[in-house]
Amino acid sequence: MSEQTHPTLQLARELIARPSVTPEDAGCQQIIGKRLQALGFQLESMVFEDTTNLWARRDSQPGGLFCFAGHTDVVPAGDLDKWNTPPFEPTDIDGVLFGRGAADMKGSLAAMVVACERFIEKHPEHKGSVSFLITSDEEGPFINGTTRVIDTLEARNEKIRWCIVGEPSSTSYCGDIIKNGRRGSLTGDLQVWGIQGHVAYPHLARNPVHQAAPALHELAETVWDEGNDYFPPTSFQISNLHAGTGAGNVIPGTLHVSFNLRYSTENTAEQLKDRILRIFDGYGLDYAIHWTHNGQPFLTTDSGELVQATREAVKSVTGHLPKLSTAGGTSDGRFIAPTGAEVLELGPVNASIHKVNEYVSHKDLIELTDMYERTLINLLVNNKE
Repeated sequence: MSEQTHPTLQLARELIARPSVTPEDAGCQQIIGKRLQALGFQLESMVFEDTTNLWARRDSQPGGLFCFAGHTDVVPAGDLDKWNTPPFEPTDIDGVLFGRGAADMKGSLAAMVVACERFIEKHPEHKGSVSFLITSDEEGPFINGTTRVIDTLEARNEKIRWCIVGEPSSTSYCGDIIKNGRRGSLTGDLQVWGIQGHVAYPHLARNPVHQAAPALHELAETVWDEGNDYFPPTSFQISNLHAGTGAGNVIPGTLHVSFNLRYSTENTAEQLKDRILRIFDGYGLDYAIHWTHNGQPFLTTDSGELVQATREAVKSVTGHLPKLSTAGGTSDGRFIAPTGAEVLELGPVNASIHKVNEYVSHKDLIELTDMYERTLINLLVNNKE
């Protein structure tokens, strides 16, 4: 079988050709669902507001429930003139597949489906169950996607035991890194009030920038924790700051600041909020703050069944054990892990994600298919539980 005709590449091209910009699915889940239904999966479409989700499950013998999780939505293509080939016309050049979503993450979805087809053909009476949780709302506001599917599953006590999210986790070659956790993310939108006035008469005004600056400096210099064996220390970053009318002779009346903390398991969101509020209160600021908790940290330890099964699978394909990492942003794994599931992320090289001319190598997708299939074998065939 040539790379060009490999079933994973063929399915990836079919998915990339669908312009599924968040929250549109553009028929991708129908394509995937048809393939899964042929394998005996029971399909359940969950539509919440503008988001389409697919929950598909195939039960076999008693045992744990394994889940492939991913998203069919992609970020906008951006300036089309900067693309060498049309973003929604999958194009193969010298062993590389180009198109929006090639790496993030339609390629991974294709590899998951083909791996599952191979696995079930060889092991139709495997232990446990296999499922797919696919959303069209991962790149957007993440309100009506995976989190609501998980709420539905939890309400009926349908528990995922192991979950692989197909996010592009690799750096140099496919499988060099597995994400076995993610940091939590807490955003604060701060408004500080002063008194607007003329810069020549500061005694008649109160500058909120001057008042808030010492507090912001203290936040930037605070050591929140030392991290641990799995997570780096919690970080604080100011992302936006605005004050003033645009005139050079006016003291501003309000200051708006947005900041974010990426935090480790050494802290909770509530602990961080309390520390921040104490700092603001200590400087006597007249302020209000709105919090957005984007996700709590999660971790699947290297002693867990999923990490061991997946690391062995990657080594059997590449000859190397992958490194474990919790670096990077958030993923939908943050909604699945709190249910008690073991969760990790394994996908292709992430060098081109969200960029123009997004791409994935044929070799990555072919090897990723083998890794996924081997992981299923390790968990649902060779597992000695």
